[in-house]
Amino acid sequence: MRIAFMGTPDFSVSALRAILSAGHDVVAVYSQPPRRAGRGKKTRPSPVQAFSEELEIPVFTPLNFKDADERQRFTDLNLDVAVVVAYGLILPQEILDAPKLGCLNIHASLLPRWRGAAPIQRAIMAGDRETGIGIMQMEAGLDTGPVLLEKRITIKNDDTVGTLHDKLSILGAQAIVEALENLQDRKPTPQSEEGITYAKKIDKAEAHINWSKSAQELKNHIHGLSPFPGAWTEIDGERLKLLNVEISEKSGPAGQMIGEPLIIACADKSLNVTHAQRAGKGPMEINALINGFDIKPGIKFS
Repeated sequence: MRIAFMGTPDFSVSALRAILSAGHDVVAVYSQPPRRAGRGKKTRPSPVQAFSEELEIPVFTPLNFKDADERQRFTDLNLDVAVVVAYGLILPQEILDAPKLGCLNIHASLLPRWRGAAPIQRAIMAGDRETGIGIMQMEAGLDTGPVLLEKRITIKNDDTVGTLHDKLSILGAQAIVEALENLQDRKPTPQSEEGITYAKKIDKAEAHINWSKSAQELKNHIHGLSPFPGAWTEIDGERLKLLNVEISEKSGPAGQMIGEPLIIACADKSLNVTHAQRAGKGPMEINALINGFDIKPGIKFS
């Protein structure tokens, strides 16, 4: 099939690689424009752009599709279908209608649950036990289109956004290749009008840990923000990001360190921190992090 691929982050690369491996003709790739990143704030292409350029696939990085020439260039590609995954731009109707078989979106949730920008994070933060991938026929609404194919996956007790992201990226790659097989013969299923939830973009203000909540709520919160932006707590004016935790039956005053190497009390039980990150340093296993960090049971986190 003659395909345009539209994606930006690492999550999207697996799908592009799988589509190419399946023998489809990817005639163009669309990605977000290069951004400044890293300590030197150098301009860097997106992971999708970098991968595509290595394979000498034409890459386009428009700021939007308001320009008539930009829309015409897309139309002139004479596409069978466009595949969209974490692209980051809203597509106008003219773009959605241009490919013969429309635009397909790889969405990382079981629609209609968690429509929107942060479905992986919100699923973990809400304590969902299951999520998945939906291959959706795109329309003008936000993730409202009918679903062509769905694959489910269990959210394990120790999953974080990082681990679930990688699993869903692979699952999405498998799903889109399957969906493209005999695409013309597939009949999409309209989404249910019940169970609709929205996965709003993560606000950095959400990352501060409120120790007055239950251990389960906070575990979901911490794992749903790990590794980025990272849920944080403060001790003696220093922020400490908690990346992985386990629930402990120990109890004590909320926010107080009640055990070693680092067990912190919540509203009911407590959290045994297994991995964390100090300011200016990388993620560390807790025993290594505590070495040289003068904190002892009884100290209060805020």
